[in-house]
Amino acid sequence: MTSSVHWLLGNKTGSAKENDERIYRDMLDAIVEHRLVPGTRLPEDALAEVFGISRTGIRKVLQRLALEHLVTIRPNRGAHVTQPTPKEAQDILGARQLIEPALMPFVAERMDQAALKPLRKLIEQERQAQAKGLQSQAIQLSARFHVQLIALAGNAVLTEQLVQLITRSSLIIAVYGSRHSVGCDCGDHGELLDVLEERDGKQAQVWMHQHLGRIRSSLFMEEQKLPEPDFHAIFNRPLST
Repeated sequence: MTSSVHWLLGNKTGSAKENDERIYRDMLDAIVEHRLVPGTRLPEDALAEVFGISRTGIRKVLQRLALEHLVTIRPNRGAHVTQPTPKEAQDILGARQLIEPALMPFVAERMDQAALKPLRKLIEQERQAQAKGLQSQAIQLSARFHVQLIALAGNAVLTEQLVQLITRSSLIIAVYGSRHSVGCDCGDHGELLDVLEERDGKQAQVWMHQHLGRIRSSLFMEEQKLPEPDFHAIFNRPLST
C-alpha cells in the first residue's frame, strides 16, 4: 500500500524513523489536515530551511507527494499544494460515487462487531469536531472513516485507488466545501453503520450513493485567495538564529 493508505488506516511504516520519511509524513499530515491549504506555494528554499535539510532532499519529498496528487510541480514555477479545478472536483467525487457504493455489499458481508467498534469511534470523534467547529479535523476524520470502511471490502487494488480519490476529495472539500459538506446535511455516517450492521448491502449501496451526491451538491465552486503561509508555525519549528 502507499504511504497515504497507511496514514489513513492509522498504520505505521517500517521506515518512519528515517529523516526523509519523517519529513514526508510531516508534510503529508499538514496537507491532509489542511494546515497547508490547497494552492499554497511550497518553495524549496523555505522548506529546506525549516526542516534543516538540502533543497535536493525537499525536492525528493515534493516529488513523492506529487506522485500521490497532493502536490503539483510545474517547470519554472515550482511546487504548490494541489488545488483542483471545479471540473476536477466534480470528476473526482463522481468517480467516488461510481466506485464506493459498489463496494458496500462486500463491506456488509464482512461487517462484524470488531469492525464496527473503531468505525463508531471515528464517527464520535467526527461529531465532536463538527460540534466544536473544527472543520479541517472533521474532514480528516470523515476521510479516515471512508477509507477504513471500504478497506473492509477486501479489494486491495480498489482500496488503494479510492484512498487517492478520498484524499483528493478532502482537499476539494477544504477548498469548495462548507460545514454542510461534512455535516448532517450530507448524512450521518452512523446511519450507514446501522444499515451495515444489519448486513443490508443493497440499502448501504443506496445510502452511500446519495451521501456522495449530497456532498457534490454542497460544494461552492469559487476559489479562495490564499494567505502567505508561515512554515515555521505550521511545522512547529523554531526560527533559525
